[in-house]
Amino acid sequence: MIEDLKNIELVKKVGGRFKLTALIQKRLMELMQGARPLIEDAEGMGQLQIVVEEIKRDKIAIDYENSDIDKPGSVG
Repeated sequence: MIEDLKNIELVKKVGGRFKLTALIQKRLMELMQGARPLIEDAEGMGQLQIVVEEIKRDKIAIDYENSDIDKPGSVG
């Protein structure tokens, strides 16, 4: 699972390591506060592993329209 975090494709999907970290942190907080996993086969997975799988399966992403985070490829 830690290898997934080193995967450059996962980093590129979100737009960088900082953005990936921010997305993971936000989703982890949601799960710790009782949110349900967005993947069917989450049983037996740790919360971090669930978040990484949700990102890999395009279940979660940064809402660039409603945040102050620049979209990947945009010129600030």
